[in-house]
Amino acid sequence: MLNLGAHNAPDFRATTLACNERVSTPKAASDGLLRMVRFENVGVRYGMGPEVLRDINLHIPPGSFHFLTGASGAGKSTLLKLMYLGQRPSRGFMQVFGHDFAKTHRNDLPALRRRIGVVFQDFRLLKNLSVFDNVALPLRIAGEDEKRTRNNVSELLDWVGLGSRLHENPDTLSGGEQQRVAIARAVISKPSLLLADEPTGNVDDRIAYRLVRLFEELHRSGTAVVVATHNDALVRRFSQPVLVLADCVLRPGPGQDGGKGDAGPGHKTR
Repeated sequence: MLNLGAHNAPDFRATTLACNERVSTPKAASDGLLRMVRFENVGVRYGMGPEVLRDINLHIPPGSFHFLTGASGAGKSTLLKLMYLGQRPSRGFMQVFGHDFAKTHRNDLPALRRRIGVVFQDFRLLKNLSVFDNVALPLRIAGEDEKRTRNNVSELLDWVGLGSRLHENPDTLSGGEQQRVAIARAVISKPSLLLADEPTGNVDDRIAYRLVRLFEELHRSGTAVVVATHNDALVRRFSQPVLVLADCVLRPGPGQDGGKGDAGPGHKTR
């Protein structure tokens, strides 16, 4: 059962979930133990147009936390789409969980994607399912015990302020409430990698801070977390490394140490 308090984020370390235990993935290179995500000189272009991402060098270690910032249209969503294996790059080397994406058979992709939790900007909730069933879906797909599923889902939804809306349809919720349902669904199975695309865009500052604390707790339990946001004020409230997308290129945030790169030349993970 999730260990939740009135003011504390869920303690995912106290949770035993079957998802990661039961998902069988193809054999990976040993480098995958050191890097959840590895991009080298990755570029993306659409058709004959200019590159929208250029020479992306990115190393995401297990259990790390990064904010991804940049202006609207900078390419944050495209970069996250590459990371959750939703798109192939136009060029460069891309490895996720130790698997070279270019050499990974399409039949192996679903098992890899089940290790990734994604919070989409447009939520992508299933309108024919209740709030509860949307959040429970990853656990049920993984074959989790139903009693444990009920307890964990109810407790997490209560913590994000939706404990009284369990049986409602997503269409009856506000945009901010739907966003919280999407976040709960992404984190409930304690993924190996969590990617959140503007997860606080439709909520007030108090809820935004609370949600990032939820991501931090997941990170402390061993999940690698990448949160894309243009909310610089929110980023400044947390002491996590920042990646900046500008002019199609990924760079370390201002004032961060140099060294062998996490993002382009010179970025070092803290």
